[in-house]
Amino acid sequence: MKPQESGALLNGWVKPKHKRANNWLSAISELIRKTIVLTELEVRKLLHDPSDLFVRAAQPVLWLVIFGQVFAKIRAIPSNGLPYLDFMAAGILAQSVLFVAIFSGGMSIIWERDLGTVHKFLASPTPRAAMVLGKALSAGVRGFCQVIVIYLLSLLIGVHLNLNPLAFLGVVLVVFLGAACFCTFSLIIGCLVKSRERFTGIGQLLTMPLFFASNAIYPIVLMPIWLRSIAHLNPLTYMVDALRGTMLANGRSIYGFGTDCLILLAVVVVLTFICGRLYPSIAT
Repeated sequence: MKPQESGALLNGWVKPKHKRANNWLSAISELIRKTIVLTELEVRKLLHDPSDLFVRAAQPVLWLVIFGQVFAKIRAIPSNGLPYLDFMAAGILAQSVLFVAIFSGGMSIIWERDLGTVHKFLASPTPRAAMVLGKALSAGVRGFCQVIVIYLLSLLIGVHLNLNPLAFLGVVLVVFLGAACFCTFSLIIGCLVKSRERFTGIGQLLTMPLFFASNAIYPIVLMPIWLRSIAHLNPLTYMVDALRGTMLANGRSIYGFGTDCLILLAVVVVLTFICGRLYPSIAT
């Protein structure tokens, strides 16, 4: 009987042939499939209790109908050649998406931890990135509902909207990117604080500075120099800029629609990676 040669394979064993391209494609396909499944699960929750959408719709109505109408009369804020209501409409849409994404992301993961749902997901072979992106896309669906509300309200109060279907698709794309960005940011906070009370306080503390340190209701040139630096680091600034260039009939983007979308996408990728690493800690 010949001794087993060093490095020889046992009978019946076949040396696997690794195909990196196929492995990458299958991994990406699995990530997309499970992300869609988790997004559908989150949307079903929304359909069972749509009351939150009506509550969130009240805030942009107040901003546009009261605040916008008053400042449009005063004409104290330069609006780059646009009527102030037009200028503000894009900012209020971004604000609505910001608030919806912040308070629907982190709060939901804390509720799921208390109910034990997170532990079941973590015990499954579902990629952590799919768990994060599923909630991020569902926040985009919530944001899309805000788009419908604000479009209808804008038409009623005389905002000059760009009703081109391609422009509307651009608005939807920006809303989904912005919602994903702020939802993943919210999920990171939820993973760190792990308490509904703390999250509510921190969420309220962060949303208003993000809103006011952006170009949502006034141009960046009016800000002091130190605040301009913060505004240029604020993802909401690029979301508002992209919305002004696509949502309004005479609107234009300062940074460029492609640049705005790339910045938002880059932020989503980075935050998704961070959140994927932190996600298991919510169960402890």
